[in-house]
Amino acid sequence: MPTPVKMPQLGETVFEGTVARWLKRPGDAVERQEPLLDITTDKIDTEVPAPAAGVLLEILADEGVTVEVGAVIAYIGDERESPVQTGPKREVGAHEAPSADAPQSHESRGIHESRGIEETAPVKKPEGRAFVSPVVARISAENNVDLAEVTGTGRQGRVTRKDLLAFIDARKRQVPAPAAQKDAALADDERLQPHSTIRKAIAEHMVRSVRISPHVVTVHEADMTAVVHHRAVHKELFAQKEIGLTFTPYFVAAVASALRNHQTVNSRWTDAGLVLSRRIHVGVAVAVADGLVVPVIRDADERSLQGLARAVNDLAHRARHGELAPDDLRGGTFTVTNHGMSGSLLGTPIINQPQAAILGIGNITKRAVVRSGPVAPSADPLLPSADDTISIRPMCYLSFAFDHRILDGVSADKFLVDVVSRLEEFDASPLAEGGA
Repeated sequence: MPTPVKMPQLGETVFEGTVARWLKRPGDAVERQEPLLDITTDKIDTEVPAPAAGVLLEILADEGVTVEVGAVIAYIGDERESPVQTGPKREVGAHEAPSADAPQSHESRGIHESRGIEETAPVKKPEGRAFVSPVVARISAENNVDLAEVTGTGRQGRVTRKDLLAFIDARKRQVPAPAAQKDAALADDERLQPHSTIRKAIAEHMVRSVRISPHVVTVHEADMTAVVHHRAVHKELFAQKEIGLTFTPYFVAAVASALRNHQTVNSRWTDAGLVLSRRIHVGVAVAVADGLVVPVIRDADERSLQGLARAVNDLAHRARHGELAPDDLRGGTFTVTNHGMSGSLLGTPIINQPQAAILGIGNITKRAVVRSGPVAPSADPLLPSADDTISIRPMCYLSFAFDHRILDGVSADKFLVDVVSRLEEFDASPLAEGGA
């Protein structure tokens, strides 16, 4: 019996993938776990291994085609087998049925029907128009479409992704947007540069995040003297272990420690209530050739500074060389983005859904800072004093963007004050030792 090759789930919020390149052709022999094809999603480009050994019998999704998670895209089997099953119908086992979170597309169901495969499920699920796939639900919400107005061509009138996109396109043609009309007309000295898959996905994710979460940004500044001093002293020691010691691990360490005391920041919103994560998985934004990816350091609060530095280096290297695995991008509970690496002093980052917040790190620069001595009880500390001094310190702006449904100004500021305190009073001893 041929083994189906399905579009894998490559992220918690990834519902479809695009076939970028087939590494094998029909008739080619394949080994189990041998790279079979490259796929691209909004979060990652990766190789998909063959689920079984044999011969690639048939390819159902050509290069450049986008299919839903769980859809069958090819078959592997014995060279004497035919991918098209004849004779009596056979039932799909549990290992062949798509998950409820990733139902098959209309096209893939048609392929199954043409093969005489009868779909069965262990439990009764919504059918027809009552069933709405995650992709259809997301697209309809983003485009403010009432699914009752869409004609469904799927089984029992189910609205498919193609039905919904056709409805949206038809609506746009009826009322053309001025911006779209302007974009369509190019002057002689202009050229149109098509968006890449990752660029489109980033745009979609950012727009969706702003639409979902009411963003509020609070900004504090941190005196990085203790951190800069520690890095200067230990940079060579880390280099001897082939670990590049940047400032990013220090921020991850401070954030991870602070999240232990502020569980609400380490949560996500649902209509039923807040989902609080017991574990702390910090995503670190990494700039790549055509956009940004956010690989995740798992259990960041349990790692030493050395372990965090090694993890940051490894994830950044693999991200820039296209070597990240799908699991590297899953399960983040909080995100930091070090936009200061490019010289930016202050930014207003967008929350990485479905998280509650994100921390933006500005460039560390020397600035003149006023330091005051002891102030008399009757004096206002804001008034000039003979004990005031001006010193040069390495300072850094931290911008904390948070979901106002989850956090208020007071709770957000308490978290950020905690992070700043851990940076300014950086205790090297428990973090510099070891290397988890």
